[in-house]
Amino acid sequence: MKQDSQIIIFDTTLRDGEQSPGASMNKAEKLRIATQLEKLGVNVIEAGFPAASEGDFEAVKKIAQTLKISQVAALCRTNEDDIKKGWEAIKDAAHPRIHTFIATSELHMKYKLSMEPSQVLEQAVKSVKLAASYTDNVEFSAEDGSRSDPPFLCKVFEAVIDAGATTVNLPDTVGYAIPEEFAELVKYVMENTPNMDKAVLSVHCHNDLGLATSNTLAAIKAGARQVEVTINGIGERAGNTSLEEVVMSLATRPNFFPQTTSIVTKRIYPTSRLVSMITGILVQPNRAIVGANAFAHEAGIHQDGVLKNPMTYEIMKPETIGLSKNNLVLGKHSGRHALNSHIQEMGYNLSKEELDLVFQKFKNLADKKKSIQDEDIEALINEGILRSSEVFSLEYIHVLSGNTVFPTASVQLNINGRKAQGATEGNGPIDAVYNIISKLTNTKSELLRFTISALTEGTDAQGEVTVRLQEDGIVALGKGADPDIITASALAYINGLNRLEYLKEHPVVKPENL
Repeated sequence: MKQDSQIIIFDTTLRDGEQSPGASMNKAEKLRIATQLEKLGVNVIEAGFPAASEGDFEAVKKIAQTLKISQVAALCRTNEDDIKKGWEAIKDAAHPRIHTFIATSELHMKYKLSMEPSQVLEQAVKSVKLAASYTDNVEFSAEDGSRSDPPFLCKVFEAVIDAGATTVNLPDTVGYAIPEEFAELVKYVMENTPNMDKAVLSVHCHNDLGLATSNTLAAIKAGARQVEVTINGIGERAGNTSLEEVVMSLATRPNFFPQTTSIVTKRIYPTSRLVSMITGILVQPNRAIVGANAFAHEAGIHQDGVLKNPMTYEIMKPETIGLSKNNLVLGKHSGRHALNSHIQEMGYNLSKEELDLVFQKFKNLADKKKSIQDEDIEALINEGILRSSEVFSLEYIHVLSGNTVFPTASVQLNINGRKAQGATEGNGPIDAVYNIISKLTNTKSELLRFTISALTEGTDAQGEVTVRLQEDGIVALGKGADPDIITASALAYINGLNRLEYLKEHPVVKPENL
């Protein structure tokens, strides 16, 4: 293949990214992210693992029916039932892809699969042939590929390509590889798989040693032409290779990387924000590309240099990733058309009903704040249309607190259409609120994490609260935003409880991690 060819971006935020603790999403949330990924220019979107649950099957099916440009991939184990279920979910896609996998390392074959190498090879070929009978777009992954015997890996890849695989994926499943070592393995596979010219070599790296992006870039230099990534690098354990880091590395260093991508970089930041909102996983401030501090300069000498020439301390422009320094500030006199136009510029296309709901919330917020910025609007969209199916919703909240009274909270909830109210005390106002919500909902979840942050600057900024809840081994994240931090805390807690209810009704069987 030509060294200046375009890199295929395979995004697995909806599958591998969803395996982050508590990051499970419902169908509407997955569809919203998938739609944004298509606008971002992602070539292949791994929509999920259809055999995991009926909920995941329906989500993959809906995404496949909706997207028109990106390929939609379904992950399947190398067995007949998974592949048939996967095809059933994506058969209506404009560009369907079946992605099947099996472990090829001696460690996994012996202790996890209890299979001989010859059996693994036979099962891989059989499954790829079945997948190829449905579509000519088949990907095969060799789980734990970076710890597999290189000659055996090439033997498997040669066989599955002959069986119909058009993409073969080399995963660093446990984040064990070192860039130089991984590059050598990629070169070895390219040179020792006789029919590699008939398929695309892909890599899928994990970040256990903090080397996922480095390994992926090294693989690109060595000849890989597809990279498997997630937005914000989310994923199981330490996460996956970050889409934004790989894409902006290629875009920023064309002298070193002649390869290009189809990604519309101005949509990177809005997509990052959307994924963070829906999953409830905060982006750390010092995260590369999309972190709040990525383009912040505090040192005086840095500020002076940036004012004279931004390139002194910024190797890319904030506008390149969609982080505008001149956001249109909306207020209570802004109309529906102005709001809708700005929402579309942010990357959202809302239906009339959705816009009506967000506009009403926008007007209510505008009565409390002088100006409303992008972060506020994103919170309104999240609150209005990206919520999980609600079993519980907040009707009102009254709190009595201070240094001379015992904190007391009075709350009324809507529980499946039924009103429930009550009051109780706590160690503080938020503790009191959580105590009465727990009592009214009759839930026994444990609060694992509670985080508060401000969405924008100023004393009238909306407070954003993120909680992590656990019940019966199930972990869910909840998020809420409001100018009143106690109300935001209540909304986050209720959102987390709704997510727990959803996960109880839609249990997910997670596949082995690639």
